Amino acid sequence: MDKLPTHMTAIAISSPGGPEVLVPEQREVPKPRAGEILVKVEAAGVNRPDVLQRMGKYPVPPGASDLPGLEIAGTIVALGEGAQKHKIGDRVMSLTAGGGYAEYCVAPDAHAITIPEGLSMKQAATLPETVMTVWHNVFERGALKPGETLLVHGGSSGIGTTAIQMAKAYGAKVIVTVGGQDKADACLKLGADVAVNYKTQDFVAEAKTATDGKGVNVILDMVGGDYVDRNYDAAATEGRIVQIAFLGGPKATANFGKLMMKRLWHTGSTLRPRSNEDKAAMVGAIEATVLPWILKGQLKPLIDSEFSLRDAAKAHARMESGQHIGKIVLTV
Repeated sequence: MDKLPTHMTAIAISSPGGPEVLVPEQREVPKPRAGEILVKVEAAGVNRPDVLQRMGKYPVPPGASDLPGLEIAGTIVALGEGAQKHKIGDRVMSLTAGGGYAEYCVAPDAHAITIPEGLSMKQAATLPETVMTVWHNVFERGALKPGETLLVHGGSSGIGTTAIQMAKAYGAKVIVTVGGQDKADACLKLGADVAVNYKTQDFVAEAKTATDGKGVNVILDMVGGDYVDRNYDAAATEGRIVQIAFLGGPKATANFGKLMMKRLWHTGSTLRPRSNEDKAAMVGAIEATVLPWILKGQLKPLIDSEFSLRDAAKAHARMESGQHIGKIVLTV
């Protein structure tokens, strides 16, 4: 094994602001602590929380790197004390509490997953944060069952394109909302049963039509705002609405009587502040259930675009344009 360098290029946030505040700088290569691995990063996924962190709206958990980047793929080059799940030289993809926009990144050994055969580093880098978010919110919190209907808002996003494939692999019906025909076509190609253009169609009416008037069983919502009340309308009796973001604003006026009349559940979660133990348990469930879907080709990462690490600002501009279909990835 080559001797590790002492310094690396990383993308830092110079001050809260637009994409231009993402600047390359030299940092010391981090050292893995007990139970951690050090990964030589080959690719990193770009996620909406990275954008929020750049704007100063997503605080870094205590002890985590101040650098953005929540999912990586690469090769393990060093092990912290007690790290036994993987070994040096293993190709892994991993969730990380921060620091993914860099040439080297530490991650808990328990959060890393061996990259399945046939998956490239770029593809692998787009999976950990996204799959974990979908798994926990759709399957654990939302308790989606085979034969039920899932409504995904933002169907062409990285989360959306992953949710479509995971729900279909599980045997559910999927309805998505999108903002254009090209996005609708992409979602239908991935297996969505119905794609609703929210600019020209009413998703409540379309969801009712697609379910013979019953409504949908689970809703994965990243919009919030005026979608809250409309989600209650679109939901079936005993429906579960799971909130993962508030792109339309965190405050809403809604008729909460619908919660009682339909016996609805409205819950939500965010991944980054969860304990390492919680995340390790999710990783174990994903290794058991989702990895077979990847190996069978039922879940294939849809990559919208690739940017070099130094062009992280361009990657963020692409995400904020809202034009992307699938995941945006940085290559190191």
